[in-house]
Amino acid sequence: MDSTEFNKIAGAGLAIFLVFLLLGFFSGKIYGTRDSAHHGEEVLAFAVEIETGDVEEAVVEEVDLAALVASADPAKGEKVFNKCKSCHKVEDGAGGVGPHLWSIVNRDIGGLDGYSYSGVLGELPGVWDLAALDAFLENPKGYAAGTKMSFAGLKDAEDRVNLIVWLNEADGSPEPLE
Repeated sequence: MDSTEFNKIAGAGLAIFLVFLLLGFFSGKIYGTRDSAHHGEEVLAFAVEIETGDVEEAVVEEVDLAALVASADPAKGEKVFNKCKSCHKVEDGAGGVGPHLWSIVNRDIGGLDGYSYSGVLGELPGVWDLAALDAFLENPKGYAAGTKMSFAGLKDAEDRVNLIVWLNEADGSPEPLE
């Protein structure tokens, strides 16, 4: 191999290296990744203007629990319970990961003898009435922050009320749901 051949190979290698560097430089200018002035901050490709003049506040929907109880379907509640039955039982004294739900309506919150509730749930005052059960089933962690129950909750109010009505009737002596 003579020196002309070697110069051609070296020149081709340097040309490829130069093209590689230029591509990196220009892509950094285009996408802003190599620009030290914007290092670490997000640069938008374009901005979208949003009108904020007539934005309405999010409306929290009030749920009429009494109306839902009047139209509740316990059979649908039993189907909703399929989401709960891996941890809870509806037989009196039946053990599980969670407390049994036999006669849950109007039972003291955290008041089942023999079950070790999480500190927060064990110390809550009151009873499991319609409003308390509905709020807990909608968002267990929001109702009792620190509860051991890992269930995310039931977002549909009809599902919650159907479940509560079914649980209320499961023991054969339903309590008044108010």
